[in-house]
Amino acid sequence: MIPTSKNSKSYLSHIGKGAKIGKNVSIWNFCYIGNNSVIGDAVSIGSLSHIDYGVQIGKGTRIEGMVYIPPKTRIGKNVFLGPGVVITNDPYPTSKKLVGVQIEDGAIIGAGAILKAGIKIGHESVIGMGSLVLDDVPPETVVFGSPAKPKYKKSDYNRKRVTWENS
Repeated sequence: MIPTSKNSKSYLSHIGKGAKIGKNVSIWNFCYIGNNSVIGDAVSIGSLSHIDYGVQIGKGTRIEGMVYIPPKTRIGKNVFLGPGVVITNDPYPTSKKLVGVQIEDGAIIGAGAILKAGIKIGHESVIGMGSLVLDDVPPETVVFGSPAKPKYKKSDYNRKRVTWENS
């Protein structure tokens, strides 16, 4: 059994040597957390997710199921990664030189998005589901598509979200 919150149980998950797991972290079934990764407080990690070695994840982040997070990735606080998100770290597979992705605080990444190695996702930005993100995403910007392009500001997203929730 993996140390998780009182509300969850995790079976057949693996936590590598030197990994640091914060307080009130939920690790669901069949997860892998690599050596020397750092997981902040109140993080939720969905089933079948793979967090490779040396990854850093800030407090309050929510990772849905079947997410892949490679080495050198840095994820801020209160980030949301939807189901099946894939982050890459090798722009020329199988290179010996890797480069991480940086995801800043409050970013929302929709289901099935793919993030290219070496990019930066700005704070409070939103990436639409199924997007292929090849370039940096500015803060507080909504992008989607393949390749992902800026569509509108986070304030418009918030307004649309409220309208949706109240309809």
